[in-house]
Amino acid sequence: MLMTHGWPDAARLAVHANAVTIGNFDGVHLGHQAMLARLRARAASVGGAPTVLTFEPHPREIFTPDSAPTRLTSLREKLEILRGLGVAHVHVCRFTRAFAALTAEEFVHRILVDGLRARYVLVGDDFRFGARRVGDFALLRQLGERHGFEAEALHTVEAAGQRASSTAVREALAAGDMAMAAQQLGRPYSISGRVVGGDQLGRKIGYPTANIQLKHNRPPVKGIFAVRVQGLDRPDWPGVASLGTRPTVHANGKPTLEVHLFDFARSIYRAHLRVEFLHKLRDEAKFPSMEALIAQIDRDAAQARELLNV
Repeated sequence: MLMTHGWPDAARLAVHANAVTIGNFDGVHLGHQAMLARLRARAASVGGAPTVLTFEPHPREIFTPDSAPTRLTSLREKLEILRGLGVAHVHVCRFTRAFAALTAEEFVHRILVDGLRARYVLVGDDFRFGARRVGDFALLRQLGERHGFEAEALHTVEAAGQRASSTAVREALAAGDMAMAAQQLGRPYSISGRVVGGDQLGRKIGYPTANIQLKHNRPPVKGIFAVRVQGLDRPDWPGVASLGTRPTVHANGKPTLEVHLFDFARSIYRAHLRVEFLHKLRDEAKFPSMEALIAQIDRDAAQARELLNV
């Protein structure tokens, strides 16, 4: 998969024709997946490469940073999922105030037509574009007729009886409903990252952990979970994970993802792992002593083994 960034330039990118869909694609849930399936089908018929135009950072992180939604996926995670879904080209536009000031007509002309050579453009039924979000699908279709590309809007996709959306996934994760999140995503929610050095506390108390580097400033989940881990020498490895600030050992800790792998004793420092969150066991808590914490970890590990059948 080709990944490019910046202001798109068809000559520099050697772009001839593209079938393009546009969006943040945070989480790449079932609604996004339906769009990508339609994109691949139409790309084949119009003779273009299935291309995703996405933005970094999220627009709300520029305009309303205090109320911006938590990220479901880091950029790397999003790219990994898009690659697995058959996307040929992802162009990441840096979202700035200057970019946001483009009129709807400028966005279409400079980004879609001159930049990406769009022959077909697929959007969601609530898609808006251009300065002050004045552009809608009717305008996109009109501009497509002028510039020689076909525009199509995909209607709402439902999952588990509600609209598939990044918001619905965040709400399920915040509630600890991992099954609902998985229904919205079409897969278990996961976080991937490289194993980095930690303070070795887990090893000292009999529960060595892999510390996963987080790319999420505000992870959308927190607590203690039964998990399965991919990236080792078998399809997945069961374990128990803690994602939080570890209040028993740190007064003002940063969010940390630690995974204890069951019946595993090898060093995996620097390995890149993907942690699938299957069941939430409990919220994070501050314990009065290390002995009380260890006793609770014993119970967490036993419950996770039961849930995972190991």
